[in-house]
Amino acid sequence: MRIAIDIRRIEDFGVGTYIRNLILTLAAKDRHNQYLLLGDPQKAAAVTAGSGNFQVLEWRPEKETWWTYLRFHHLLQASRADLLHVPHLRAAPLVPCPYLMTVHDVADFLYGSQGSVKRSLRWKLVRRSLAAAQRVLAVSQATKRDIENLFEIPSDKITVVENAIDERFLERSRREECRLVLERYQVNDPFLLYVGSARPQKNIPRLIEAFAVVKGELRDHPVYRRLKLLIIGDELSEHPDLRRTVIRTRTQNEVRFLGFVPVATLRVFYQAAEVFVFPSLHEGFGLPPLEAMAQGTPVVTSNVSSLPEVVGDAAILVNPENVFDIARGVQQVLLDEALRQDLRQRGRRQLARFSWGRSIEQVLEIYAEAAAGKAAA
Repeated sequence: MRIAIDIRRIEDFGVGTYIRNLILTLAAKDRHNQYLLLGDPQKAAAVTAGSGNFQVLEWRPEKETWWTYLRFHHLLQASRADLLHVPHLRAAPLVPCPYLMTVHDVADFLYGSQGSVKRSLRWKLVRRSLAAAQRVLAVSQATKRDIENLFEIPSDKITVVENAIDERFLERSRREECRLVLERYQVNDPFLLYVGSARPQKNIPRLIEAFAVVKGELRDHPVYRRLKLLIIGDELSEHPDLRRTVIRTRTQNEVRFLGFVPVATLRVFYQAAEVFVFPSLHEGFGLPPLEAMAQGTPVVTSNVSSLPEVVGDAAILVNPENVFDIARGVQQVLLDEALRQDLRQRGRRQLARFSWGRSIEQVLEIYAEAAAGKAAA
């Protein structure tokens, strides 16, 4: 088969991890099918080097319009693609071949800020695209339920193919590397860590409020009275509501927004954190808690959405809508060394449940079924 994969979001958080590891693992496992990667050739080069059955077709329109949909249709036709894999939730009209769609989450439809008419139109287009897909891949059981409930897609059309962490987070940074990174960012005190975007469902205002509660409880502690909160992912300047929360909780000197950092640097912060805190209201899967576990860091996360499914018994689960419950979970992990050690061991076991190798074997089976379905048609 000639299988086209849309790789335009290969550098994004979450979705980018999925695309990158999908391609790397397919390149390692499959020499039979031919793959057409649609996106930026420079961004694809790092994951396709030495893979003779991969070809990159330049495709990077600035906007999604009916004209670009038409051009996309012609590109797939000209490339003689037998199957298209769309690795994230989007409208996919005018596709000339069978296609699969991976859904990571439906948060944009639950928490989006679009106007009602625009949002309704997009919902209809996406629902039609999901209904027309030959198969829908969901990254968790929670996401599968969301697709069924929100878009009314039949359960038997949706297959759960779980994510796994990027292999780069399985490495450990050397002590000297950690020291240099922390010095460069002027991190001298113990800290809690959050990694991810600052979208509404990520619940960062309550995280900051919970941190303020923990600081108040531990103000006389010999070590944790100097505790800080580091937030990696988005810049504070882009989110005035977070600035207001920091000012209101009087934590201007304790909460730091570091923006985007490279993977090697992020790995150091995971490794050095006292606790990784991830009180999200909604996750399609939730990779950051597993990335923290890979670095031996205890995790406090939400008891909703996909997160209990992902972390199992290897994290402290809290109610993300209750600031004091988030604070309770964090304080419990900070002050109980036996619990911290137990969470580290459980984290290593939980991490072993997820594997890109096993997940991509599932994807290859789905590709083969799609080919068989086309041949039968």
